Amino acid sequence: MNLPSTFIERTQNLLKEDYKAFVEALSQTPPTSIRVNNKIDYIPSEDKVDWCDSGYYLKDRPLFTADPLFHAGVYYVQEASSMFLSKAVKQYFQSAETVLDLCAAPGGKSTLLTQYLSENSLLVSNEIIRSRAYILAENISKWGNPNVIVSNNEPADFSKLESFFDAIVVDAPCSGEGMFRKDPDSINEWSEANVNLCAERQRNILTDVWDALKPGGVLVYSTCTYNRAENEDNVNWICDELGAEILPLNIDTNKDIVVTEAGYRFFPHRTKGEGFFLSVLRKFDDSTSFFKPIKADLKKGTKFVNQNEFPFQLDSSKNWLFVDDNNFVRAYEAEKWSKFALLNKTLRCIESGLLVAEIKGKDIIPAAQLALSKALDDNSVSSVELNYEMAITFLKKEALVLPNEPKGYLLVKYKNVALGWIKNIGNRCNNLYPNNWRIRMNL
Repeated sequence: MNLPSTFIERTQNLLKEDYKAFVEALSQTPPTSIRVNNKIDYIPSEDKVDWCDSGYYLKDRPLFTADPLFHAGVYYVQEASSMFLSKAVKQYFQSAETVLDLCAAPGGKSTLLTQYLSENSLLVSNEIIRSRAYILAENISKWGNPNVIVSNNEPADFSKLESFFDAIVVDAPCSGEGMFRKDPDSINEWSEANVNLCAERQRNILTDVWDALKPGGVLVYSTCTYNRAENEDNVNWICDELGAEILPLNIDTNKDIVVTEAGYRFFPHRTKGEGFFLSVLRKFDDSTSFFKPIKADLKKGTKFVNQNEFPFQLDSSKNWLFVDDNNFVRAYEAEKWSKFALLNKTLRCIESGLLVAEIKGKDIIPAAQLALSKALDDNSVSSVELNYEMAITFLKKEALVLPNEPKGYLLVKYKNVALGWIKNIGNRCNNLYPNNWRIRMNL
């Protein structure tokens, strides 16, 4: 691996006698890791990620595109080091009712957040780049938790929501030094000037979003890079310039994670994963700032519809509101509706709550998001189990013929896990899998 001379010098100063072992680790094959959803009981291997109870290492890297369970959201392919976020969420986010994942695409940390946050939480999963925001929305939908908004906003847009969020995660765009092993092409893009540019951009992002965090709220700041400028130096800047204190994490059993004065570091020669840095901070509570509700009639123009009009049921332990948005019907937990409504009016929302159906004339077409949601009561709909070949055919959005199955809308399953919907009309089935989600690879 041909590393830039300036990077070598900087990293040698950082690692001292560990530098040789670090370089040797960069020449090794990176581990493959996944994080399992709690949709079903699924144990892919016996090799668990030490710092995340739903994380597993795989012996080999399979072709994930060829696995229907991957498309069903049974697991997410995520770099193991970044799963360390679960430690912070378990320790400091359990009373957080409103959480923002500011730089969320493609969705690894947001899907983790939805799994480890309390059921009372509402997550805003944001991505600045619009094309990436749609990928984020797909991954959030497949994970199946309904109390999420996917937005496409700049960090400064959240200044309208002063002191709104109990917790914010900023996995900041960085120079990517920690990905050199997985993405050798990124080495050619590295420069000291880019490191400095990234550090400045990170401070600008943090400044823009800071007012949206409540006094006393928790900020998680992370990068996938090694240098101090983007890590410890920026954390110290947050404390000094924005006003925060650094919080400790309980990692007594994880001795290979490097603890610094400002956070936690992962190096590939010490831990089984790529380079990563994470710090947890609490915003000073000066009691001079509080959330000022945006003046808007949250009921004006809202068309509520009766759930009994739809041929399916949601989790009966929750009280749901169904909202008709230009013939697209979304379901929201009633107790969270005011927050959803406010965020819908304030942000550019790509997904909000649970999309359950589209109304076309007298026809109610169930949404793919509903099929994959943990909120759907499977017993309220008819379903059909597919074998592997038919499941792949469905995921390619190709035609299926199921002459022995009942007519109408059927929930398609593979290994008893939902994939989506078909409309069986007898001699053929209309495949309702979203076109932008379909498998394009020849399998």
